[in-house]
Amino acid sequence: MPVAYTARPKASPGTPTATHERGRTDKIDKSGVVTLRHHGRLHHIGVGRTHAGTYVLLLVQDLEIRIINATTGEILRELTLDPTRDYQPTGRKPGPQKQ
Repeated sequence: MPVAYTARPKASPGTPTATHERGRTDKIDKSGVVTLRHHGRLHHIGVGRTHAGTYVLLLVQDLEIRIINATTGEILRELTLDPTRDYQPTGRKPGPQKQ
């Protein structure tokens, strides 16, 4: 074997991670909500009615969620899922937003 080959570090298995990662596509419904199942329970995530009908990509890593516009790549919402709540509110007050 060539000396250069034997002198280089070899790949070895890394430490396994216990995180759950997944991605999926969906469409925001007419009320501005997208749904996500976590541990067999359905959660409704508010994104906003202004985004109704928008196709999105959901990136999920454990409880951390990113909702991205599938066309533009814009991050519409980032949140940490609260597994005790069915609905994950946007945090904004209801009604029209003042400019």
